[in-house]
Formats: sequence, C-alpha cells, structure tokens
Amino acid sequence: MLAYQSFGVVYGDLSVSPLYVFRSTFSGDLHNHVTVEEIYGVLSLIFWTLTLVPVIKYVIIILNADDNGEGGTFALYSLLCRHAKLSLILNQQSADAELSTYQLEQPPETPRGVRVRKLLEKYSFLRTSLLVIVLLGTCMVIGDGILTPAIAVLSATSGISVAAPQLHQNVAVLVSCCILVVLFGIQHIGTHRISFLFAPIVLFWLLCNSSIGVYNLVTFNPGIIGALSPYYIYHFFRVSGRDGWISLGGVLLCITGSEAMYADLGHFSKNSIKIAFTCLVYPSLVLGYIGQAAYLSKNLEDVDHGFFHSIPKPIFWPVFITAMLVSIVGSQAVITATFSIVKQCQTLGFVPWVKVVHTSSTIHGQIYIPEVNWIMFVLSLSVTVGFQSTIEIGNAYGIAVIVVMLVTTFLTTLVIAVVWQRSTLLACLFFCIFGSIEALYLSSALFKVKQGGWVSLVLAGVIMSIMYVWHYGTIKKYEFDLQNKVSMKWLLTLGPSLGIVRVPGIGLIYTELVTGVPAIFSHFVTNLPAFHQILVFVCMKSVPVPFVPPNERYLVGRVGSKDYRMYRCVVRSGYKDTYGNDDSEFENQLIYNLSEFIQTEGSAPWVQSSSEMSLDGRMTVMGTLSGNFDSNISLPLSGSARALPAHSSTNSLESSMGVTSPNIIRKRQVHFNISKSDDETDPEIRQELTDLMDAKEAGIAYVMGHSYVKAKRSSSWLKTFAINFVYSFLHRNCREPSTALHIPHMSLIQVGMVYYV
Repeated sequence: MLAYQSFGVVYGDLSVSPLYVFRSTFSGDLHNHVTVEEIYGVLSLIFWTLTLVPVIKYVIIILNADDNGEGGTFALYSLLCRHAKLSLILNQQSADAELSTYQLEQPPETPRGVRVRKLLEKYSFLRTSLLVIVLLGTCMVIGDGILTPAIAVLSATSGISVAAPQLHQNVAVLVSCCILVVLFGIQHIGTHRISFLFAPIVLFWLLCNSSIGVYNLVTFNPGIIGALSPYYIYHFFRVSGRDGWISLGGVLLCITGSEAMYADLGHFSKNSIKIAFTCLVYPSLVLGYIGQAAYLSKNLEDVDHGFFHSIPKPIFWPVFITAMLVSIVGSQAVITATFSIVKQCQTLGFVPWVKVVHTSSTIHGQIYIPEVNWIMFVLSLSVTVGFQSTIEIGNAYGIAVIVVMLVTTFLTTLVIAVVWQRSTLLACLFFCIFGSIEALYLSSALFKVKQGGWVSLVLAGVIMSIMYVWHYGTIKKYEFDLQNKVSMKWLLTLGPSLGIVRVPGIGLIYTELVTGVPAIFSHFVTNLPAFHQILVFVCMKSVPVPFVPPNERYLVGRVGSKDYRMYRCVVRSGYKDTYGNDDSEFENQLIYNLSEFIQTEGSAPWVQSSSEMSLDGRMTVMGTLSGNFDSNISLPLSGSARALPAHSSTNSLESSMGVTSPNIIRKRQVHFNISKSDDETDPEIRQELTDLMDAKEAGIAYVMGHSYVKAKRSSSWLKTFAINFVYSFLHRNCREPSTALHIPHMSLIQVGMVYYV
C-alpha cells in the first residue's frame, strides 16, 4: 500500500522527464547535425545515468542514511551533528543526547571515524563551510520548487503545437499560465484533498509511457536495444566532441526527481520506495526512452517534440491529457516538499517567521505556507512567461538538480566515515565515483549559464543570502543575550520578593537561554517594579532530530529556592515538529508538568542543563515518572502521570486532569482541586501546589522581548549593511513570534530592547 501511495507523491517529477529530455539534449549545436549514432549515444547515456544515480546511489546506498526514518539534506546534517560537534544550532544541552530519537544504533567507535570527526570539530571554518553547503543544497531544492512547475507544465502543453501546428506558441504559454494559477491557487485546501487521485494518474502515465515505448521499439527499430552498451557513450563523445559534452546538460534532466525518493522517505518507508522504483518506475522509464529513441532514429527531424510525435494518432489526446495531469502531479510534489523545507529552516533559525497552516487534522506533516506559495507562484509564472521555452528553463533546472545531488553525495560521504564509521578509503571511493559523474554533468550545465542557467544561480544566491543573514543576526542576538544575562547571584540576593511587588498570576518569560535570567526581565522590573506570583522562564528550542516524543518534550527545573516560586521550562522540538494552534492546550500542559515537577522534585533524576555546575543548570524530564507521581495531590481524577500528546483534545485533557470550567470561558479558565485527604503529603509541597493553582486561576501573562538589532559603530560596512538593513527589513516584515507561537494577544506583554551586536 505504501508503495502504491508513493507513486502520487515521489515519482511525479521523475516520470514526466521523457517529455523534454531528448529536446533539451539536442537543443544546442548538436541540433544542427542529429544522426542515428548520436541518438544511440544519448540513449546509452540516459540508460546508464538512470542506472547509476537513482538505482545504485539512491535506492541501494543513500536510502539507508535515514534519520529516524526521515530523509533529505537536513536529515544528513542532523545525523552528522549528533555524532560530531558540528551544529551551529543555538542553546544545545547535554540532556538532548538522552532523547530516544537522538540515540541511534551504531557500531563501536573506530580510530578512522574519530580522525574524520576530530578534523571537522577542530576547525571552525570547516563547520561553517559545511553549513554553507547544506544551505546551498536547501536553496537549490527551493529553486526546484519554482522551476519544476514551469518546465513540467510548459512541456506538457507544448503538445498542442504538435496536434495543431497552425496555433501560435503563445497559446501553449497561455494555457500553461492558467494551469499554474489553478495549481498554486488550490494549495490552501491541503495536499490530502487534492492528491487522492495522484497515484492512479502516475501509474496510468507510466503504463502509457512504457506501452508507447514498446510499440515504437517493435515498429521502428528493434535493434536499438544494442545502444544500451557503454560503447555507444564512447562513440558518442568521439563523434560529437565538445558539442556532446555540452549536451550532457539535457541528459541529466532524466534523473530530475531522484532526490525526492530520499527527501520524502519520512512519508513512506525504504522498502516501499525501493519496490515502487525498481519494479515499475525504472523499467517503465527505460522502455519509454528506448521507444522514443527508436522512433527518433527513423524520424530525425522530429527531435524537438519527439515524445508527442511518437504517440500513435488514435491515442494522442488521452495521452496528452494524461501528460498535463502528471505534470501537475510532479509540480505538486515539489511544492509540498518546499513547504516542508521552509518550515524546517524556520525551526532551525535559518528563515524568518512565516505563517504555517496545518491543512490536515490527522496527518501532521501536511502544511501550507501562504507567503512562500505566492512568492513561488509569481516567480514560476515569471519564468514561464519570460522564457516561453523548456530549453532555457531546462538549463536552469538542470543546474539546480545536479547541485542538490552533489551536496547529497558530499554529505553522504561524511556520513559513511563519521556515522557508519566505514573506511575513509570507502567513503572517498563513493565520492569519487558519484561525485565525478555529477561534477561532469554540472560542468556541462554551468556552460549554459547564459542560456537560462543564470536563473538557478540568482535564485540560490538571493535565498541563501537571506538565510545566512537571518541566521547570522539570530546568532548575534543570542550571543548578546548570553553575555548580558542577569547573574543568579544578584537575583538570589534580592530575596524571595525579588525586591519588587509580587502580584497574583503566572508570568511566562520567553527566552532563548537555557540557563540564567534574560536581560528583558531585569529591563522589565527596572521600569515596572512588579511581577507575578509564579515566574516561569520558557525556552522554545530546537534539537537536531526530526521529532521529539511528547513524553520527552518538557525539561523542568527550579530557579532559586522554593520560596522564590521561580521555575524554568525548556520545550524541545525537532526540525519536523510543529507548534500547536491552541494556547490553552499549552497552558494546561505547562501547569501539568510544573505540578508533576513539584511533587517528584526530590526523587526525580536530574540532567545537566549546561556546563555550569549550579542549581540553575539542573533540570528533569517530565512525563516519565508515573511511578513516583502522586495523582491524588493535585489531579484527583487522573490515573497516571504523563505528558499529554500535542494532539489531545481540550476535552480529554480536562477530563484527565480533573478540570471543570464554565462553558462561556471554557478555553481560558482551568480549575484544579487539591485533595485534603492525604495526611502524608509534605505541607511545603501542598502549599506550593496551592500557590500554583491560585496563580493559574488569577491568569497567565506572556512576556516576550520586542527586539531592535543594530550593528555596533565599530562594525565593518558589510556587517552594518547586513544587520541594519537586510536583517532589520526581514525582522520588520516577517511574522511576529508571538503570532507564530499562538500566544493570545490579550495576555501578551512585550518588552522593547535594543541589541547592539
């Protein structure tokens, strides 16, 4: 079943390639002298490229480099970050290594693995270079999301000129634009609603492609099977020379979409993707290319639209309509993948906050990002109208595709050496074989920069600049917070009242620090010397894993002594996790975990939050101590202690926590009853729980910093431009963190601060 479902998501882009591969290959000087020998040579190149890259590299090798079942560029990077100190992700803790999704089965550490790891850890420029390479691959994938709809739809509609040669080319362009409008316009309704027919469409398309291929093979040139011999590759380059090398930029389009097999691994499984590709997709594509080459070997003048010319006339229109539909399927898969990648980048601090809409209540990973969708639409439409030809778009598309593959090859080489701890020679052999093949294709694709290839480079450059500047500004802002945090010694000398008036309620102070008191707190109480009875420092942080189990998400600790009523809560999420849409659900989970912490504090296993050996650095994981948690103290109707999963409904949460609330303000008021029948309960614990519940009844306020980041006067002109103009522009125009975290506006307090970095 998973193999069947994968056809509608993974293979749309790869399956539509026969529409434009031969045309793009013979688009340059090679178009002036198309011969049968060159058709044979191109077919041999296509066959061996399909065999070496998708089959051997991806299906046999790279699919095994998964991160808890997830694939893609970030999966490889997170694998490396967990086995070596490479991550530039902020506020990492030693406790993160205890996550169940962080720990992997791995062979014993060997000297060869240690040498490579220590080399990467020793030099900061290597870690920075690795991050730049990861960002480059990510930017090229986003570029794919812009170029794939343009080339796929335009290739499909070009069949109109074959069926009706009298029509102007602008008709195909106009139809393509209309399809793009519809395609991007329906994204908001969700993938699960528009993809239920995708698998049958791709399957029918593959059946048509292979059937037409067999028909053309038998009808026109059965002897072309011999072209699968590698000899014809040698003969092709010997005859065509430099023109043959330049044409490789078109041949590489036959493997577009191969990266999707790895990137979409999390939606399916290794076996399902392997079965679907090796048993159906690969044979169908090979038969289709052989049949198309057999037709072209007898009709050299039809090389511009070889696929549509090779279709038997009685079935032309059904196949044409299917081609239109499968081009939409291929585009949909890449658009959906782009949404996921942008969301991952946002989680890891590489992209400004954007609106993330969950389009499915059952499938957590299906999201829609309006800003990204419409930016992609405008750019894709501009590319289609600007070039009006699949040749120029194909040149740009080829660069994006091959760069992503080269990045994946490089990261997999490091995984082989550092994670799998295989021989360095074996890792180098892998890189030399597949890296040399992809470098050869890249050299040919870069030769066509002037013929449209510049689009990929410009898109990648702009996107990468935005990501790097945003990440750089985020790091500098975090370093400012780290350097200017309030010392615990100063705070504790103020006494339980902190030298201010403590008013009823709970104050949640959002910070990126996992230890210490953020500067916004001292800034706030300096100007307004009053704060809430219960104080909780909340840190929403990312860890280099795809998902964090709900019962391991919360780290809770105490700040100061019990009299201070100050706590710290670290909420951990993976790069594929998403924040819930319900603020009351988060409030309930937070109170639940605080009450569990208060009762189990004496027996809880501590984890070190940081290198600072202080009470502030001691925290414990909530949700795993059901044996020690006395449910009769604060949650009389609860049977066990656990962190409720993020998808639990408000009703189930209330019933499990013994909650009663008025119907009118059901989502904002939560009432707890503390049982008085248990005489063995520590009076201090009972009093602290009473204070917590009373504060909850009084209300919860969210305190967040409203930052203005400025470069220091001594900064270079480049840093000044990056921070004062680019970063500030992005910060002003991106989504507010309070909105992204679904913090209720009526309960929000923002503290303005200027950061000089």
